[in-house]
Amino acid sequence: MPSQPSKTLQTFPNPCPERDYTIAFEVPEFTCLCPLTGQPDFAHFDIAYVPDRTCVELKSFKLYLWSYRNEGAFHEKVTNAVADDLVRLLDPRRLKIVARWNVRGGIATTVTVEHEKRPAP
Repeated sequence: MPSQPSKTLQTFPNPCPERDYTIAFEVPEFTCLCPLTGQPDFAHFDIAYVPDRTCVELKSFKLYLWSYRNEGAFHEKVTNAVADDLVRLLDPRRLKIVARWNVRGGIATTVTVEHEKRPAP
């Protein structure tokens, strides 16, 4: 049976939780729909995070990103939603997403979202 889009993200234990290191993904083919026109929007996402206790499993992340293909979402909303879901799932030490949206109506948009874990009080 072929894979299907899914909002379910999976994790695995960080193999080196004692060390800060960066995991980076390039997603050159992200798509969703313009919420006003229904036309496709395309973006290149660069995602980097420093894991704490868990890492995101890549196949589940691919299916998660695919789930946006038929959803209407503003660039700012979808970029922040991806960041929020990863922060909620992973509680990473740091996370940065840079989404470069293709030109629409003569305007290219870049949305950058950053998160840093706050130390416990």
